[in-house]
Amino acid sequence: MERITINGIALSLAHPVELSLKWIGQEEILQQLLAAWMVIDERDMPFNPRLIGKPGVGKTTLAYAAAKKLGRDVYLFQATMDTRPEDLIITPVIGPENRIQYAASSLVTAMIKGGALIIDEGNRMSEKSWASLAPLLDDRRYVESVITGLKIPAHRDFRVVVTMNEDASTFEVPEYIHSRLQPQIYIDFPEADEELLILKENLPFADAAILRYVVDFLQRAHAADELYSVRDGINVARYALKMMKATGRPAEELLLLAVTRVLGDEALEYL
Repeated sequence: MERITINGIALSLAHPVELSLKWIGQEEILQQLLAAWMVIDERDMPFNPRLIGKPGVGKTTLAYAAAKKLGRDVYLFQATMDTRPEDLIITPVIGPENRIQYAASSLVTAMIKGGALIIDEGNRMSEKSWASLAPLLDDRRYVESVITGLKIPAHRDFRVVVTMNEDASTFEVPEYIHSRLQPQIYIDFPEADEELLILKENLPFADAAILRYVVDFLQRAHAADELYSVRDGINVARYALKMMKATGRPAEELLLLAVTRVLGDEALEYL
């Protein structure tokens, strides 16, 4: 584990994540995010964009792809309703011989290393937690650790993006934070041809007819404003393929079964 010392305080750093995610299609949205992170003058500052959309539309995948395109290490912080300010910054842990040690969060590690941070499902955090990030999200670009007394500035290469589900949130994100999370980039469900490419990328071993069947189902659901995502479609196709392998029953019959097992009987009207 990598360690660093700041003002006499030793910190254990978090590890970057390596995910098998690939952004397919919708190149314009990728360019929008990259433009938000761009610095065009030494007096310029990067934006802190937020990605908004229904669950499963690929917000995290987009953020990861953009960071990798910039050649940055990627750090992920999963926000929850239980996230505390100290979880976001530095937490004390019991080390060998019962000594107190300090662990930097993925957020602080990204700040120190100049990586890209994804705060996933940010609208599940409380205002108290968001308040601890206010100086990071404006021109000051630092955080303060109450536990250690450290004031930690962000590396110039540090970038942050926040994903937020459009469906609901545990907490209302305060306006002074919203104003710091700009621009807002909305991600919608992909078009049919892009959805088919995503399915092929994730299920290269699947028969083309099965993938087309699933895409048609998803497109009907999108038109009805249902929340079924391409992630759901991948799960439907994968389960049907497994059942075909296990039972030898016909694909159409098993796709019906897979839809009900993955999404429930109410989804059958879109088949």
